[in-house]
Amino acid sequence: MDYALGQGTGPLRGVKVVEIAGIGPGPHACMILADLGADVIRIERPSDGMFPTNDKDVLNRGRPSVALDLKDTAAAGVVLELVEGADVLIEGMRPGAIERLGLGPDDCLGRNPRLVYGRMTGWGQDGPLAHTAGHDMNYIAITGALFGLGQDRGRPHFPSNLVGDFGGGSTYLVIGVLAALLEARLSGQGQVVDAAIVDGTAHLNAMAITLSAVGLQRERRASGLLDGGTPFYDIYETSDGRHMSVGALEPQFYDELVRLLEVDVPDRNDPASLPALREVFTARFREKTQAEWVELFEGTDACVAGIITLSEAATHPHLAARGTFVEADGLTQPAPAPRFSRTKAELGQPPAPAPGAHTREALAAWGIDDIDHLLDNGTAVQA
Repeated sequence: MDYALGQGTGPLRGVKVVEIAGIGPGPHACMILADLGADVIRIERPSDGMFPTNDKDVLNRGRPSVALDLKDTAAAGVVLELVEGADVLIEGMRPGAIERLGLGPDDCLGRNPRLVYGRMTGWGQDGPLAHTAGHDMNYIAITGALFGLGQDRGRPHFPSNLVGDFGGGSTYLVIGVLAALLEARLSGQGQVVDAAIVDGTAHLNAMAITLSAVGLQRERRASGLLDGGTPFYDIYETSDGRHMSVGALEPQFYDELVRLLEVDVPDRNDPASLPALREVFTARFREKTQAEWVELFEGTDACVAGIITLSEAATHPHLAARGTFVEADGLTQPAPAPRFSRTKAELGQPPAPAPGAHTREALAAWGIDDIDHLLDNGTAVQA
């Protein structure tokens, strides 16, 4: 493999990141950093790999895979050597686990005082639940976010792991790392970023707190402005069993919706008329197919869009025109985001087919000596 540092094209080109491999939000955060041009070296256990076909794991794209047996003290020494020349380290173990490997914040900042040490957990580094297991829905459950999700008043609905792992988790980890990195370049001092999914999710939910405070949302599903409680912000079935999203909140957008639907409607400002208004919309949308409604509404200000599948999204005319999805290495995947006018971010190398696929090349590029010895004694593994 032809691997070298500084091949990224985005605004983080030249930033060096050591990733202690995990699952979910940690890899997603490192994917973002790699997409934006950072040199990320992914440290995995030789037996790692969440999926049988690891080269299809988009979260692992853009960086080389190095397999190290971190239970071997010599492997910890290799990581500390990498840290000496790095700007950022990302880890996602339970609190205390990485310290037992000799790679905790004190160990790493002792080697590199300018290091930004990013920690990704569900519960955070402290608190009564910090050392317990959990997953996305558990984290968003205790923040109040999960309670209000879904339009079924009988039970909440969770949107895969988008809200916790990637919304409150990796997104906030990246924000924290970039903020700390900027501060480190001003002060000359690094620090620890404690990114907890519970904290980020609570922060994401700020608008819900606002809506509740002003009386536009109650602690009951499908009762507020944005949760399906109003007929003009909801989902409707079409004649072919597909669905349309309707988000005509503002009066001018609502007027356009009604005009294009060609229906007589009751006063939307009268709470007593909302059930009747919903019946009108429900009946009308069932009169045409989704494709017919899309043709009617697309390009208007009625705030209506067809709900399509993930496989269909890549060919949606708007997303296709923007190149929101790209075909790379035989896989359709999201392009790097956001976009930059001068330092364009581009896809880096594809995900490694197996942990340790780039061990020799990546360690050499990062300046690690005596790689043959590390491979011979099993400290490092070349797939």
